[in-house]
Amino acid sequence: MERWISDEELIPHARNREDASQALGVEADMLWPRAVRERIKIGGDREIVSTYPYRSACPSTVWAQLITDATNDLMFAGYTNYFLWTQVPTFPDILRAKAKAGCRVRFLLGNPENAVTQRREEIEGVALTVSTRIRMTLEELAKLRDTEGIEARYSASEDASNHVSLSVFRMDDQALITPHLARLVGHDSPLMHVQRRGERGMFERFAEHAEELWSRSVPLNEPART
Repeated sequence: MERWISDEELIPHARNREDASQALGVEADMLWPRAVRERIKIGGDREIVSTYPYRSACPSTVWAQLITDATNDLMFAGYTNYFLWTQVPTFPDILRAKAKAGCRVRFLLGNPENAVTQRREEIEGVALTVSTRIRMTLEELAKLRDTEGIEARYSASEDASNHVSLSVFRMDDQALITPHLARLVGHDSPLMHVQRRGERGMFERFAEHAEELWSRSVPLNEPART
């Protein structure tokens, strides 16, 4: 016990810490404060709610809850976004209700005719191509065109390479982030759930990235430039 207390770098197992604290009549957290720090997120880590090695590993209930709870801003800045209609039950109905209640709803898509899209298709080499997935989203968005408050645009051609490599899905002060790895499609890439807990943190960095892409985005009917 003396060795544990005298060496600040030595932290006994939780059971041993508890036994020692009872014998000394002192809280274990007072004897080994480093053990507390290692359990509790501090600084920027506080904004990381959870991580998933694959986007497909994130439960559909997480997506549905975050989207349903949002009241001010929904921004879907994935390159294709097509999976949302299968990931979230009654997704169109939720979007209509959100827009009607005053929530801003935005979709930022990659242009299916863009050269970056075509190169990404060659890299992924899958039957359900990037441009096909984008067009699936466009078909679904066309069914919502009569709903005021739902916006959809293409990212600018000069931003396409930055857009295709990082998807940001924002729901008010929370976001689901997917960096696209090498040749992997979206559902095989990792996902991180972040939540705003202060200024200039992880959430704001990613949100600002999406807003910058949106600031240069173009109407859906604008032809692609290579």
